[in-house]
Amino acid sequence: MQVITISSAPADLPLVRRLEAVGFRAWPAASVVYDGSWQVRLTGGHPSKRLNCIVPLDPSDYRDLDTRLAKATKRFEDYGRRLVLRETPLAPPPMIRHLEESGWEAFESVDVLTAGLASLELPDTLDYLPSHDIGRFADACLQVGEEDAALKPALAEVLSAIKPPSGYFMKQDPNNGAVATVLCVQDNDLAGILSLAVAEKHRREGLGTEMMSSALRWARISGAKTAWLQVEKSNEAALSLYHRLGFRKAYSYRYWRQGD
Repeated sequence: MQVITISSAPADLPLVRRLEAVGFRAWPAASVVYDGSWQVRLTGGHPSKRLNCIVPLDPSDYRDLDTRLAKATKRFEDYGRRLVLRETPLAPPPMIRHLEESGWEAFESVDVLTAGLASLELPDTLDYLPSHDIGRFADACLQVGEEDAALKPALAEVLSAIKPPSGYFMKQDPNNGAVATVLCVQDNDLAGILSLAVAEKHRREGLGTEMMSSALRWARISGAKTAWLQVEKSNEAALSLYHRLGFRKAYSYRYWRQGD
């Protein structure tokens, strides 16, 4: 079994709290309830882990772990979901030890990156203007990601629930339809970059750089000071692109699930 680890270096907890808060608003779950400081996020129609997980938000909140985890498991089962926990630097260390001792497994690790927009030197690429057509953007995301078109209503519902100003960026090919997408959500002085995707047969053509540059220029013009994004540690191509653009790691998180 692969061992998934995250950095033991101390994180800037106020920054983590702020980025977690804007992340919740940028990709909102349909149902959010709290058990103490644990946020329980569920979205029946969409399988995204970020929309279907529990997120502990206070390092000191680890009372009654078995009882609370059993309660969360039942709530996830009611939605037809397997319980998933997202461990950020805000998660209580005794809770993580308890998961390890109880046979849980970490199965995916993600880096959260940030970049100051004022000093960012963006490549001189073709600019794409943001759309505000949710249905068209949902279609483009599903086509580029080669995902089931039946997910469109659920994806459109998530996009419609985003309250901060958002720009939907798409590149269309006359013969192949959508070939690249990115979503930029501006929450006061922070701009989140989400849903960056390039169709498989159009990769290594510079489209990722073009889409990122367009979204970041729009964010900067709109008044954002800092951009943030999340990327799986295993996605080396995306990490290389983001590092070239000036993004640096703020912290990491990982997902846990009960062992089989």
